[in-house]
Amino acid sequence: MRRIAVLRGGGLGDLLFAVPAIESLAVAYPDAEIVLLGTPLHAALFADRPGSVGEVITLPPAKGVHEPGGAPPDEDAQEEFFRRVCRRPVDLAVQLHGGGRWSNPFLLRTGARWTVGARTPDAVPLTRWLPFRYYQHEVMRALEIVGLAGAPPVTLEPTLALTDRDLEAAEQPLRGLPEPLLAVHPSATDPRRRWPPARFADVAAHCAIDGAGVVVLGSPDEKDLVDEVTELTRDRLPAGTARAVRGLTGLDMSALCGVLARSRVLVGNDSGPRHLAKAVGTATVGVFWMGNVINAGPLGRAGDRVLISWTTRCPMCGADCTREDLPRCPHDDSFVADVPTEAVCAEVVDLLAQGVRFSHGR
Repeated sequence: MRRIAVLRGGGLGDLLFAVPAIESLAVAYPDAEIVLLGTPLHAALFADRPGSVGEVITLPPAKGVHEPGGAPPDEDAQEEFFRRVCRRPVDLAVQLHGGGRWSNPFLLRTGARWTVGARTPDAVPLTRWLPFRYYQHEVMRALEIVGLAGAPPVTLEPTLALTDRDLEAAEQPLRGLPEPLLAVHPSATDPRRRWPPARFADVAAHCAIDGAGVVVLGSPDEKDLVDEVTELTRDRLPAGTARAVRGLTGLDMSALCGVLARSRVLVGNDSGPRHLAKAVGTATVGVFWMGNVINAGPLGRAGDRVLISWTTRCPMCGADCTREDLPRCPHDDSFVADVPTEAVCAEVVDLLAQGVRFSHGR
């Protein structure tokens, strides 16, 4: 094995789920170059960062693989992409992007000698494959897949190396905030995974009154939500203490890593920044729908606390939301609104008081 291509599109959390599998490949095949077929976000995260990924080649618009902003497939961009991927032979191609209906044919275009991945009944087979079942932890799914290529697990949860650049990039956004620092991420790609903004504000205000600094984090397109939680938090504080709360949107990947590493605890939904906080060694408190705990929940509880909603039906129409064989109903009402504020707040306060880091990026 001299060159291994790993396909993993999607968001930040999707990528982090694949990191232990990539590390397994690096240990099993130490002389191989590992190329990640990922998104611009993934490329930004891995830029100049020590780790097992040697290169990130960004995916073109391709149905079911990478559809940024709903962009239609671009055949010219795909041809250029595969010319770049195949400039040197690919010995092994690894599909870590779902059940393979679209991603398996895409992967086969690399011309790899060997291919491994998951497969639904309607997907083309690879050299070796596993049956895809939705309810499986994504890290374990990825580890099981690379096991087909002779790469046993070496770690069970993702870690990410911190750099001096990360910590330096966090200095200006955090300047003047009191410590310990609580990071709040109130968003999630799927609106049904979002805890109500007022609940986050209740928790953040409780911690700020006790002397913590608070940063509310989000991407530029989440600015309205970040502003809402920031203002709701400030409204709950005594006069003169509003400066302890700051909304931050649009941080680049390096600054986001630095801010999360400087935070003692992150409280958020099941989202990419929660997974990233865990990967850089920050304690987390996550609000999860029960199905997402199976797929994406942290494995330990010393530094990661999980508050679970046991909702089984859409609050609006009553559709069964546990069955993977049924189409998604059209409603975006929260599945996690029943998670009590007091329970989340208690876990945050406990972790803030401990004041230790539970792991570290490598």
